[in-house]
Amino acid sequence: MQTIYDLNLKELEEVLAGYGQKPYRAKQIYAWLYRKRAASFREMSDLPAQLISRFEEDYSMMNIREKDRQIARDETTKFLFELEDGAFVEAVLMHFHFGDSLCISSQIGCNMGCTFCASGLLKKQRNMTAGEMVQEVLYVQRELDKDGKRVDNIVIMGTGEPFDNYDNVMNFCRIVNSGLGLAIGARHITISTCGLVPAIRRFAAEHVQYNLAISLHAPDNELRSRLMPVNRAYPLEELMKALRDYSEENHRRLTFEYILLHGVNDSDEHARKLAKLIRGMNAYVNLIPYNQVEENEYRSASDKDALRFYDVLMKNGVKATLRQKHGDDIDAACGQLRARHERNRNQL
Repeated sequence: MQTIYDLNLKELEEVLAGYGQKPYRAKQIYAWLYRKRAASFREMSDLPAQLISRFEEDYSMMNIREKDRQIARDETTKFLFELEDGAFVEAVLMHFHFGDSLCISSQIGCNMGCTFCASGLLKKQRNMTAGEMVQEVLYVQRELDKDGKRVDNIVIMGTGEPFDNYDNVMNFCRIVNSGLGLAIGARHITISTCGLVPAIRRFAAEHVQYNLAISLHAPDNELRSRLMPVNRAYPLEELMKALRDYSEENHRRLTFEYILLHGVNDSDEHARKLAKLIRGMNAYVNLIPYNQVEENEYRSASDKDALRFYDVLMKNGVKATLRQKHGDDIDAACGQLRARHERNRNQL
């Protein structure tokens, strides 16, 4: 059964019109869903009983449940959710001085095949719906409600490639961005892609204010193709041209995500190549410590090497940040906790 959270405001108005109801009912329902956090249609006391019954027949409410939760020393919290069809999906809540950020998943599994990533340990089963992604956020928001806090930022950087699920991801963004929904500002929503060029160009043409982050992780085609098979389809020359066009057309700053892998992509020469690749763009590099995955042999660069890499970028005119490591004492890598639960389930 489709969940009510799959519907953006316009779609909900269209459903209500089909029920013979006035459009203003959509705003009432949105208020119950996203402001009052209603757990059932029966709680929506200002709706006609007949309309409530109709929604109960046609739509479900929250249909995810918490399967596991891990809390790190720094209070980074990883949630494992089970969806209605039994699929597992993860979300990670991280605490920063600028607010609480929630990293959510967009697919069940991933087909991009990045060699360092735990998400690809289990191949893509299906896309997540917009409503399932919304429920990831709502579930965590209800937990934060207990302490009077809110999800300040959303990053679509968990399991899956968001632009491989383009329509559902964009609908999700519209729902959580709506002033009648969770009212999370567009510039507080970040979509991360490994570099699907046609989708980047489609995104550019929409002229939305959501942030765009690129999982780069290598400064040349040879290394990037080895780490990220997507580069064989869309090599750096094609990717960078699309990104420059996006940035110029939308006047938006890009983020390049770069995981520092010891002895793989963390040398001074890699840093100089990276600086040359993106110098002059309205962009910065987010240097990320690697959360080790037992299924591969990659290791995180040392703090000393990470700082040296950062210095080389800055001296070569490229702005960069060194991200603090989060959740290194739990199954922090994308897909890691899910993969462990899937293995345990298959052994039963």
